[in-house]
Amino acid sequence: MNDYKALRTFLLAAEKRNFAQVARELDMTPAAVTRAIAALEDDLGVQLFVRTTRHVSLTTDGAIFAAQIQPAVQALENARKDVMNTHKADHGRLRISAPTWFGQQILPPILSGFKERYPRINFEISLADGLVNIIDDDYDLAIRISAAPSDKFTIWRKISLVRRILVAAPGSRFANMEHPSELTPDDCLAYSGESKRETWSLSDGSGSATISAGRAFSTNSGDVLADMAAEGAGVAMLPKFHVAEHLRTARLVHVLQNWSPPDLWLTLYYPPYQALPPRIASFSKFFEQQVPAFITAIE
Repeated sequence: MNDYKALRTFLLAAEKRNFAQVARELDMTPAAVTRAIAALEDDLGVQLFVRTTRHVSLTTDGAIFAAQIQPAVQALENARKDVMNTHKADHGRLRISAPTWFGQQILPPILSGFKERYPRINFEISLADGLVNIIDDDYDLAIRISAAPSDKFTIWRKISLVRRILVAAPGSRFANMEHPSELTPDDCLAYSGESKRETWSLSDGSGSATISAGRAFSTNSGDVLADMAAEGAGVAMLPKFHVAEHLRTARLVHVLQNWSPPDLWLTLYYPPYQALPPRIASFSKFFEQQVPAFITAIE
């Protein structure tokens, strides 16, 4: 960066035509400015300034050199600021992947609150159900609701447990079931990132039951699962906060209430940073503080 500093000093001197003023603006001594310009002239083998006791003016070579290097030096300055800003807690871009429903219903007020606190942070939000390749797709972090993570190539941060329940249409034959054995695989609507079957493990505290789900229907959309269940097509297993509004409006009912599936985790995960960049760390902390209240309010 020494060459960059010398060029920046030269360009400011070309603009101000006063070495003393350049020294003040760059927090240098006038002698240091003079030495930097002289060293640049020696390196180039040309005289850049004409100096008198009262004036400093560019030579023809100096004017040509200033015009040619100004765009490159400005580009370097912009790049330097961008890199420095990415390592500040209140500057830079955050590119986030989130599940569709969560991104639509819970994320906006959290983003708004964070943006109010850190107005110079910019967001790019991508909504998709299922896992993304956080490294290849250039995300700073992703929000996911899933089982305990097994990925060893990314960094995971568990935020909170997510309770799941079984739901069905209130007028369907599933509404008054007492035991999971009353369900067949065709009755169970599966959530699958690849539209495949899944296995439901249920427990009532004293016993357990396992059901193969998704033989008749599977999807990677929680909204579609809720809608299909509400239409009487079967039973869906979804996070409670996802179907809270459906339960309040009696579009769905909680079935087999004594039988519970394992909880999921709401997690943040990141590329394999040695240490989280400050802007990502600040958002993660804010998200962890805010999200429980929003989930509780919905449930």
